[in-house]
Amino acid sequence: MASWFSRRAAPVDAPKLKPRREQATGMRVDLHEIAPDLLPYLGQVAYLQLQAFETLSRVVQEVPSLANKETIALAAGAALSKHQAVLAEIRRHDAAPDEVMAPFAHAIDGFQAVTIGRDWQETLLGVYVTDGLLSDFFIRLAQGIPGDVGPRAASLLGTQTGTEQIAGILTQEIEADATLGSRLAMWGRMLVGDTLLVARSALRLSGNERSDEERIDPVFSEIIGAHTRRMDALGLTA
Repeated sequence: MASWFSRRAAPVDAPKLKPRREQATGMRVDLHEIAPDLLPYLGQVAYLQLQAFETLSRVVQEVPSLANKETIALAAGAALSKHQAVLAEIRRHDAAPDEVMAPFAHAIDGFQAVTIGRDWQETLLGVYVTDGLLSDFFIRLAQGIPGDVGPRAASLLGTQTGTEQIAGILTQEIEADATLGSRLAMWGRMLVGDTLLVARSALRLSGNERSDEERIDPVFSEIIGAHTRRMDALGLTA
């Protein structure tokens, strides 16, 4: 697992967020302009939830506490339930889930590998950070999906089953180990760039870097703000 750290030495070209004072006051984003088509949206969301299930299942095997195993297993089950619900939505539109997810499999598998830490605490924080950021992003992006699918997807992703319990486990671990907090804070910061790139890959952009950045900055600023609050709640610096 340590080999992944050596792979992370290259800088990540993540979306660049402007300081809030530089963002246009009251600027509204027309999400219909940047949202993907329905099936690609569902395919990426479905595979990301499958990835969260797989990673949490890995943590269940590594965590020593039986109580924590049960808690994390419940969170894994919730991710799998979300995955299956999105698959049902794909089938409702007469599409094959495996074909809809396939274009995203290679990139998300690579992303999953990057989120595996040196120990179960880092890996658990990785799920907490990445799933939080991406759920917030795809909930926001759902507003640009036509019809009634967007609201259903947003409601599904907004179900935070297991999130508070995972935060509780991480808090207990940090309180029990004086050195763990700084290590997890650094690990969490390392994951943000890769996670934002996954989010950005879902967007339908014009290719004009300046106008695209102006359109997506408010969206990324919102999800970074929510991420910062979650990290603050753990006592970690975002």
